[in-house]
Amino acid sequence: MRALHQKFSSALVLSMFTLLTLGTLFIGLQQAHSQDVNYDESQTPQYVLPDPLVSEDGTQIDTPEAWKSIRRPEILKQFQTEMFGKYPEADLSKIQFEEVAVYKDFLGGKATMKVERVYFNAPEKTPKMDLMVIIPNDCKGSVPAFLMPNFQGNHTTNEDPNIPFSVADGATRNKDKNPEEVRGLAKSRWSFERIVDSGYAIATVYYEEIDPDFHDGFKNGVHPLFINFNIEEGDYPATISAWAWGLSRALDCLETLPEIDSKKVVLLGHSRLGKTALWCGANDERFAGVVSNNSGCGGSALSRREFGETVKIINKAFPHWFCSNFHQYGDKVNELPMDQHELIALIAPRPVYVASASEDLWADPKGEFLSALNADSVYRLLGTDGFGGVTEEPEADVSVGSTIRYHRRTGKHDVTDFDWEQYINFANSIFDQQK
Repeated sequence: MRALHQKFSSALVLSMFTLLTLGTLFIGLQQAHSQDVNYDESQTPQYVLPDPLVSEDGTQIDTPEAWKSIRRPEILKQFQTEMFGKYPEADLSKIQFEEVAVYKDFLGGKATMKVERVYFNAPEKTPKMDLMVIIPNDCKGSVPAFLMPNFQGNHTTNEDPNIPFSVADGATRNKDKNPEEVRGLAKSRWSFERIVDSGYAIATVYYEEIDPDFHDGFKNGVHPLFINFNIEEGDYPATISAWAWGLSRALDCLETLPEIDSKKVVLLGHSRLGKTALWCGANDERFAGVVSNNSGCGGSALSRREFGETVKIINKAFPHWFCSNFHQYGDKVNELPMDQHELIALIAPRPVYVASASEDLWADPKGEFLSALNADSVYRLLGTDGFGGVTEEPEADVSVGSTIRYHRRTGKHDVTDFDWEQYINFANSIFDQQK
């Protein structure tokens, strides 16, 4: 067993509680989608976005120093106080890593598959997560990597029987199924061969091993480990903050692997995990780049547009994702002191990629594009070329931009080979610039 990086000295039977939780989530989603949802661009309300380069006292932010010392801390605190909750703190000295599986003939010999178990509260064996890392066999030295959490377990990303099953206490997904029935179920989202052939490693973890995706008053997963917080306060770290904190611990683990260049890790998330990736990337500046795939409301889509899923809808369906302070804005989104373009701006000057899907109106593709566009001023202030002069939403299946990038893929809410092709090109541009 390995201690944390030197910097920081199955039950498959559904419980009745989990059944009730699943039922509650399903009903919540049904209620959300049955509401009157605006999909008509002409019905989008008028709004004024907060200016990321004007401080709370009205001062114009016109230097990188003023951004870093004044405006960035203000915006970060706004998101902590009014949306995601404070970023978690825990005793990192109790985190330990253990290699539990190695298979050197993965993908027909192209890669080595490792599973690194992360114990969050050692010597206790729970909570824990299994970080699966796939490393190209034909690369010499350390390689850059993608880190992308998965929704249904590591064993659903590929059909290889050598991948250990992912089982999380209290998890809401696939608990009623034999793991072999779902092995490889989500493989279409994981272009492992394309990634490895491009010289990248790919790491993934089952997100519910960090924190199960249901609301029990923040008593499950890693929440009991958080210190210096009052669970009764409106800015208590909610579930997205917990997932984000767990992804930072995954990066801690990658830092201990000599095969991985931990300074060249791109964080990628889809849907609710796209929201998580943006929030994690805003707080953990070790990530070299961040990709938001179809993250929608609470992610890269502007809240003030109220198009597709809205703040009111998302808080009703998933009350545990965001802190309780955020719930007050359902009928008054214009009173939010910040909007999602400023979440993207918090990642600056590091590269960020925002991706949408043409048929995913629930996630508001136009609102995602506009967030990227309105983060441009911060990126330019910090000396990058930002969106690269992009001012108009591109045609479908065209990637545009520079340090900020965007595409709207043909199709639905998903991660596809087309998306991965763009993200690999994105990573290539980041790391080629750094050579």
